[in-house]
Amino acid sequence: MASAGRPPTTRRDAGPARWRRPVGVGALVLATGAAALTAPATALTAAPTPVNFATRCVPPPVAGLPPINGTTTAEISVNDTTPRVGDTVTVTYRVTKPAASNPVDLALPADIMTPSGTTVLGGAQTGRITVTGPKKNPPVPAKGAFPPFSMTGTFKVTAPGEITLSPGDYNIHTSYIMELDTPCTVSSPPAPVSLTITAEGDPAPRERAIELGAASGKPGARVTVTGSRFTPLTEVTVAGRAGAAQTADRMTLTTDTDGAFTARLKVNDKATTGIVAYEGASWSDDKGAGPAAYTVEDDTPLPRQSQRINALVANGTLAMSQEGDTVQLSKVDFGTGGGADGALRTVTVRDFRGGPAGWSLTGKVSDFAGPGGSTIDAEKLHWSPSCATAPGSPSTCAAGSEGPVGTGGATLAATPDAALTGGEFTVDAGLSLKVPAFTPPGAYTGVLTLTLT
Repeated sequence: MASAGRPPTTRRDAGPARWRRPVGVGALVLATGAAALTAPATALTAAPTPVNFATRCVPPPVAGLPPINGTTTAEISVNDTTPRVGDTVTVTYRVTKPAASNPVDLALPADIMTPSGTTVLGGAQTGRITVTGPKKNPPVPAKGAFPPFSMTGTFKVTAPGEITLSPGDYNIHTSYIMELDTPCTVSSPPAPVSLTITAEGDPAPRERAIELGAASGKPGARVTVTGSRFTPLTEVTVAGRAGAAQTADRMTLTTDTDGAFTARLKVNDKATTGIVAYEGASWSDDKGAGPAAYTVEDDTPLPRQSQRINALVANGTLAMSQEGDTVQLSKVDFGTGGGADGALRTVTVRDFRGGPAGWSLTGKVSDFAGPGGSTIDAEKLHWSPSCATAPGSPSTCAAGSEGPVGTGGATLAATPDAALTGGEFTVDAGLSLKVPAFTPPGAYTGVLTLTLT
């Protein structure tokens, strides 16, 4: 008997809202010894289309009946057929004709049936969506056909292009006298595609840039700062930077209709090492440009028989490393299921940039592929992140939230923006793959990809 319906999954943000270029990517192969059935989508359609597919339904053991091999009629619809990458789409899986029926000589009252299932994604984005329906149904006569039902769920669009949606397995749970399940699986997966949607890509980030008319100057000299690709007709601050700190040398102006500007910034602070420009009240990595290197030539007269000694602390890089690339999870038993547990191979993040930007380490996992085309849904992998900060580090690392990883991704660890950031950090996580009870035996493997931005 299959398990009761699964609750809908809530996707979590894969990282901070600001846009950053990825500077590090790592992958871990995750393996265990049990699985679940899923199916990829196939042919394309232009609009929601009812489809028929062979289905094998298993009556509750208490009924003492053999499996039912029948035909399910269903269709998939969404609230948005042209989403953008990053949008959340609501999916409705409507079964208009279930393959199963009431297997006993006992009429079932109203509102005792709760459906659950999966919708299968294919094309530009693959995976499965958990869908559930309300506990609602009309009365069902003895040995009568089960009524139609609808299930809903959501997914976050992660890739542009055509995405197909197909019906997947479903389960009918009844709560009357006893708690019983009638699981129905697609006999020859994948089921036909019922709907194709077209996702548009992310809006191109504004790659703001500045150029200086000179690389150095005496205290009080004005340097020409030319900016491009900022937001049109927006106030921009141009300021000096002393390492990671902003100096009092600053001015504001408004960009033209093309998002460009030209400023003449007077630089007085002898500690200035660069110049930045940004939109908004304070510096942010996603709305700023720079720093562009600038040196103030100290012309203060020296006493006789003395020497001026200069030193430079150079900016480094943001990088990550991991202790190995394979995790072996513990075994689970067929018929029992449970958590296949293990631990992430330790990741070390070194932020030696010496600037104001923090970082975010995110991860996403593929479905777990097993024998004979069997899979375990990526949403079944959960982690419990932890992060330690090395003594003396300017930043403090914060671990991501405990919960599912999935194909959409989740945050493993991060540090915030600040006047001065950096340091060395050790990131770990407990891993647990929630294996359904009657998953076909065998070895299953998924790939966890980590990205540092």
